[in-house]
This record gives sequence, C-alpha cells and structure tokens, in this order.
Amino acid sequence: MPFITDHILSWVTFLPLAGALLLWTVVRREGPARWLALGVALADFVLSLHLWFHFDAATGVDQFVERVAWLADGRISYHLGMDGISLMLVMLTTFLGPLVILSTWRAITDRVAEFLGFVLLLQAAMLGTFFARDMLLFYVFWEAMLIPMYFIIGVWGGQRRLYAAVKFFIFTMVGSVFMLVGIIYLYFQAGSMDLAAFLALDLPRQAQLWLFAAFFLAFAIKVPLFPLHTWLPDAHVEAPTAGSVILAGVLLKMGTYGMLRFAMPLFPEGVTTFAPAISVLAVIGIIYGALVALVQPDVKKLVAYSSVSHLGFAVLGLFSLTPLGVAGSLYQMLAHGLSTGALFLLVGVIYERRHTREISEFGGLAHGMPVYATIFLITTLASIGLPGMAGFVAEFMILFGTFDSATLVHGRLLAVLAATGVVLGAIYMLWMYQRVFFGRRDNPKNEGLADLSGRELAVLLPLVLFMFWLGVRPGLVLDRIEASVAHVMAPLAAQGMTPPVHGASLEIPAVELPDGQGRFVFAKPEMR
Repeated sequence: MPFITDHILSWVTFLPLAGALLLWTVVRREGPARWLALGVALADFVLSLHLWFHFDAATGVDQFVERVAWLADGRISYHLGMDGISLMLVMLTTFLGPLVILSTWRAITDRVAEFLGFVLLLQAAMLGTFFARDMLLFYVFWEAMLIPMYFIIGVWGGQRRLYAAVKFFIFTMVGSVFMLVGIIYLYFQAGSMDLAAFLALDLPRQAQLWLFAAFFLAFAIKVPLFPLHTWLPDAHVEAPTAGSVILAGVLLKMGTYGMLRFAMPLFPEGVTTFAPAISVLAVIGIIYGALVALVQPDVKKLVAYSSVSHLGFAVLGLFSLTPLGVAGSLYQMLAHGLSTGALFLLVGVIYERRHTREISEFGGLAHGMPVYATIFLITTLASIGLPGMAGFVAEFMILFGTFDSATLVHGRLLAVLAATGVVLGAIYMLWMYQRVFFGRRDNPKNEGLADLSGRELAVLLPLVLFMFWLGVRPGLVLDRIEASVAHVMAPLAAQGMTPPVHGASLEIPAVELPDGQGRFVFAKPEMR
C-alpha cells in the first residue's frame, strides 16, 4: 500500500496520537478503551516491522525520508528520517508499547481511557523524537514528552505523586531551555533548522564549547547523569508501573540518543574538551548508583537506582569515542530497556498482590510463586550482565572500548573502576532476590499469593525471549547500527578525535599476551 509505505514514518509516529484522540473523545468506556489502546499499540508495532525488514544496513544515511516545507519559506520543515540508531530505539518503543498497555489491565482502574490516551500520546512523542531531522520539529516532540509523563505520574502515581511530577517537569524543562537557546543560535548561523545545515557549520571553538554545554545539559538531565539524577528515584517510585516501564525502557534513552545524534557530531571541539570529565561523572554514577541501590529497603527504589548505574555505562561508552564503545552504548540502551522494564513489571505484579514494596515484608516467595520467582531470577541475571544475555554483551563492549580509548587519558583506570559497578550490581540484585524469594515464609500475609496469570506471562515472556536472543545473537543489532554509527561519528573522525569507522569497525583489538607467545583476537565474525 504505497499510501502507507511512502509515509511510513508518519504512520508509525501519529497512529498512537490518533488512538489517544479517540480515547479522549469517542471511546470512553473502560472495556472498549482497553482493547482500542491495545489494538493501536499492536498495529503500531506491526507497522514498525516494515522498517525493520526493509531497512538497508549497508548505508548509514537516513532512509524512508519525508520532508515537507513547514514554516519560514521552507527553512523550517517537517523532516523525518531513520537510520540504524533510530531503528533500534523505535523498535524498542513499539515493542514495549503493547506490553505496557496489557500490564495495566488490573493495575489501572480509575479514568482508564484518559490514562491509556496519555500512554499513547507519550509513545507518539517518543517516536517523533527518534525520527525528527528538523531541529524545531525535534524540540516540539522533545517537549511534548513532558506533558503525558507529568500527568501519568501526577494523577495515577503514589502518595507523593505531585511532588515527583513537578520535580520531573522542572528538571527536564530547565535543561531544555538551554538547548532551545542553542538551537536558535544555530538557526541564525545556518539559515535553516535542518540538522544537515547545522552539521555543515564551521563553528569557532569557543562557540562549540558553549553550545555543547547547552545541549549536553538537557540530555544529561534526561539520562540522568550524576549529579543530575535526583529527580529519577522519586519519579520511578511514585509513578504507576506502566509509567516506570516507559520511563526506564525508553524515556531515559532520549538523553543518550540526543548526545549521540546531536551534541557529539555538532560540536566535536566540545566533545574533546569535556569527554574526560563526562567519563569521570559516568563512572561516579555507575558506582554511586550501585552503592545507593545496595541499601534501599524498597524494591522499586532499588531498581530505580540501578538505572542510574546502568545508564552511566551507556554514557561512558559514548564518550570513549571508540566504535566499540559507542556500539556498546547503543546495545546497553536496548538491554537496559528490556531487563529494567521487566523488573518494574515484576515489582508491579507483587505490589498488586500485597500493596507494598518493602523487602522486609517478603521472604520465601519462591515456595508459593515458583513461576514468578523463576522469571524474576532470569531478569535479575540479565540485569547484572550474565554471559549469554543482552546486558553482558553491552557491558563487555563498553568496558573494552573504554579500556582501549585513545581520547581518555585514564581510560584503563576508568574501565577498571566501572567494572566494579558490575560486581556491585550482582551484590545488590542477588541480595535483594535472596531476601524476597528464599528463606522462611514467616509473614502470614504472603500465604496464598497467586502465581503469574496468563496475561502476566504474556507480558513478561517476550521480554525474557529477547534478553536471551540479544545475548546470543548480538549481530541482530550490530549489523544494523554499524554504518549509522560510522556516519554519525564522521565529524569526529574527520578531526582525528576517534578512529574512522569502516570495515570490521566493531572488531575488538588484538591483545598481546604477557609472554609474547600468542594473541587473543576476537574478530568481527566471532563476536556475531
């Protein structure tokens, strides 16, 4: 159907928006509203599969491009495009969409149509952010994400929901204002809002430093990077389960995506100047997030602080400025979206049954809920990076890329320190699991808790499947992002700031053995 395929990016972006409008105006009853929202989310996922199967991995330039003059005699345009980087995050978004809606079947019982409408509106804004290639259009989508998430937390959240919602809104809005100032400055320099026009600018070093700082602040808050992370635990704890899944699964990735798509290629001088300091902050975030998670009495807050630690790895990989580290960062975004999204869903399952998330309230749950305990264990192992699961691939690539970075003077030390975050992650996750699922079941309130239902299994099993699939078949992602990473990093490579990406770009460098008798070489085919 050419009418759909010729405008596939617009269909994928705005189909959820159309669903949201129907929910707010026509389909108001609870039952039909649930099925309509689920149908729209499934249809959006099916449409996105067209992008996956028709994507040309050999080129790093944008595909499925749509461009129509919009404002200022065409200098501001409706310009959408998609490369391998956008493809991965779009597929993650549309894949999580139906699972999130299905998870709300019993968790959300008040103003259901309004809630599901906000979920679909948020999905549309996130997809538009990944597709936008006009900077004003990008900013519109970027800011549009705040509105539905504010209401999801503020209306359907916990006891301190208004505090958490306002804090989330203020933090992200403040960062966005600085980015808007930078976008306006670049518009007057380039005479167009098109991203390609911004990339063609030859900015002086001082301007690059200030502009990089403006853009980076907005993206660092969204990640969130230490010490700008303080809004995240409150938002996660107070948000309903669906809100936490979207927040951890996709919304936090907007920060790292923005760094890679905009801040790094637009301002290479800023990257060179600030990369060492940013990498140090990323490592501090990795260790700090893990240590704070270790002492949390609330399971959901523990998982929230684990996100601070895991996203620190993603930032570290980006600013290693190595092809391996950047690709590992993208892989970490996907792995974290799957495992942490599943953890929040699992926490939501037990909260629906017990209406508490305090670790001290549980114990011995594996005796009465064996299926739940099994899936929770698999997800826990995926979160801590067990070999054979997606998290291991991501963290291995990031650590190796950081260790081999020519840009980071102390790259090897940073890699070693970051590796302690992997150890700490295993400690706090397994200790939490041991206290919740093993030991004596001495709390009578835990007696007779129902195991996972068929609907809950339908939500969780696809996530478990992809945790394993991406762990044993990383080429599923790496093959499609390699050329795009090369294209986005080209401005840095042109100035000698990062090795050029070509051929076996994701090859792990050979390492000489101490006795000089041999070499360990993990070449590209073996990785895949």
